[in-house]
Amino acid sequence: MRWGLGAALLLSAGALANCSQIFDASGAEGEGITHAALVGADADSANWISHGRTYSEQRYSPLDAVNTDTVGDLGLAWFADMDTARGQEATPLVIDGKLYVTTAWSKVKAFDAATGKPLWQYDPQVPGETAVKACCDTVNRGVAAWGDKLFLGTLDGRLVALDRDTGNVAWEKVTVDQSKSYTITGAPRVIDGKVIIGNGGAEFGVRGFVAAYDANDGEQLWKFYTVPEGGDPKDAPAYLQKAAETWNMDVLGATDAIGGGGTVWDSMAYDPELDLLYIGVGNGSPWNRAYRSPGADGTGEGDNLYLSSIVAVRPSTGEYVWHYQTTPGETWDYTATQHIMLADMTIDGAVRKVLMQAPKNGFFYVIDRETGKFISAKPYVSVNWASGIDPDTGRPIENPETRVDKTGKPALVTPGALGGHNWHPMAYHPGENLVYIPAFEAGMLYAPEADWKPDTARGFNVGFNLGAGDVPPDEGFRKEVAGTLKGMLVAWDPVQQEPRWTVEHPGPWNGGLLATGGGLVFQGTTGSEFNAYDAGSGDKLWSFAAQTGVVAPPVTYTVDGEQYVAVLAGWGGAYALSVDGDLIERKAPVRNISRLLVFKLGGTAKLPPAPELAATPLDPPPSRASAEVIAVGQTKYGRYCAVCHAPGAVGSTVLPDLRRAGSLESASAWSAVVHDGLLKDNGMASFAGSLTKDEIEAIRAYVIHRANEDKVIEGAAKKIARK
Repeated sequence: MRWGLGAALLLSAGALANCSQIFDASGAEGEGITHAALVGADADSANWISHGRTYSEQRYSPLDAVNTDTVGDLGLAWFADMDTARGQEATPLVIDGKLYVTTAWSKVKAFDAATGKPLWQYDPQVPGETAVKACCDTVNRGVAAWGDKLFLGTLDGRLVALDRDTGNVAWEKVTVDQSKSYTITGAPRVIDGKVIIGNGGAEFGVRGFVAAYDANDGEQLWKFYTVPEGGDPKDAPAYLQKAAETWNMDVLGATDAIGGGGTVWDSMAYDPELDLLYIGVGNGSPWNRAYRSPGADGTGEGDNLYLSSIVAVRPSTGEYVWHYQTTPGETWDYTATQHIMLADMTIDGAVRKVLMQAPKNGFFYVIDRETGKFISAKPYVSVNWASGIDPDTGRPIENPETRVDKTGKPALVTPGALGGHNWHPMAYHPGENLVYIPAFEAGMLYAPEADWKPDTARGFNVGFNLGAGDVPPDEGFRKEVAGTLKGMLVAWDPVQQEPRWTVEHPGPWNGGLLATGGGLVFQGTTGSEFNAYDAGSGDKLWSFAAQTGVVAPPVTYTVDGEQYVAVLAGWGGAYALSVDGDLIERKAPVRNISRLLVFKLGGTAKLPPAPELAATPLDPPPSRASAEVIAVGQTKYGRYCAVCHAPGAVGSTVLPDLRRAGSLESASAWSAVVHDGLLKDNGMASFAGSLTKDEIEAIRAYVIHRANEDKVIEGAAKKIARK
């Protein structure tokens, strides 16, 4: 958003009989994590050996010592402070009493899972200036395990294999063209010795793909592109030739900044019985289809396969099998990279093998995972871009007024670009037959940018004026806009396609989920809480003051028979950076204190006192620039700065609020940072290739202007508070 804008996998009798060998991380024959262990992970309640605990990605654990009766005795067992004050989004892995977690900047840490004793840490030394290639913070979502190794994707596009006992590098492989704005934030998956990883960067102009690498030595085994390459497709694989029929191939790939997009930056799931790997494909590049795939009249056309699609491939070869497109011809950043979950459930009297997803576009989908055939879809949040999904074709019934790529006119669309649900994992409780969705509502004004030109050096390449919807410096209007932002935990019945219960949160961007056999659902919140809810009713049964926003998903495991619940805490990510900071503040004041929190029954550890959350008062220099210069600065700020420093220059608490920056006082100091790259090692790279010195100075003038406007509002609010 920019306001400036069923059952678990079944095991064979033989596998169950040998589960003690399967789940010994040392391996009965020294094999470590094996294919049998990953396929049979549901029977291993002690450990959490893959991203979603099982290949089905249900994030359900049968552990029940912590339950609706005992959860009131849950207390902090231990915690560990992280050394990065950016967003924390990782799912820990737990293998034989050791916990492995990634942090921001692609670092890895290992702990004794019972005591919190640090075992080792690894820093891939990602260059700081890589941060400007990341749309949504310098986050990382976790590692994968195979044999005696862990596998990590780094922000600058490397795949690294680490020795699980020592953290030493076994091998590393550059998986992307590092001259382009590719990044990796997602967790790899491993299937039968093949490490599978995608990447991000669709906002900047890249061409999406997912690839598999040999776990032993990093050799690339196959690569699956999600969009065709510009030009003549006759030599492309058949599935890309089919996709080419849905694109304007003369425009696609015409410049390095129109690569098509379709990055596979997060979700994957695997069905070992069908031997199908399911990948979620992202948005178009640029977002505005009128520029990405124009028709004869200059407006957008074509479904643009395989954008915003779920695609099934053979994990051994990368062979295309089927696809289902959630948003044909997407133009709103409606990715289908959100959590993919597999289950078997009875629908219309028959047991179906289903795949479920709540992508950004606001509809909850149930599709047949054998064939890709559409089964059902209903909105799980407010939606105005479509009135529904056609039950026969599985295509959306669109609202033509929101088709901004065709009308060329601005439109307020719900959901916005952050979706109704983003990357935060859902969870499924088979006993309740409910999917728990970390949902939110936040619309966006999409305003097509006239005469847009791509920029191959810096900034978003989306084809929209990202400053057009900035919230004005008006207290009443700001209050009204803040009231439209909602966050909620939705317990969704996937058969009836309706919510059973909903919990309201202070605002959007709440944490991923865990469901357990103890009848509980765990989730962190924007309001700096970590909570446990009754899985059947939604009643809050327990809460812990986390001192920071929690966006990562929890896990649970046992050591010596004692159950633990762990979650990585630390506010950040796309919403924290790219939403007007005042709107966030009005919902739930939040800061980043990055920590790993681990709980058990009877835990008595205590966090240190929370530091005071206080912003430096606004004290900008006088605004003396002309209206014309300020207008130029606003436009350039919207394209090049707002994605990290928030729309309207109203920053939040993760990155510097530029209205309060010391360099605002001096044109030369400001230029040294923005033009010369003085702070590139801290993530603020030079924009000299995209902005002239006059434009950089115009941005400073705009920020000064905005700071003075907001100082007036701040002063008025203080006067009211004193009365």
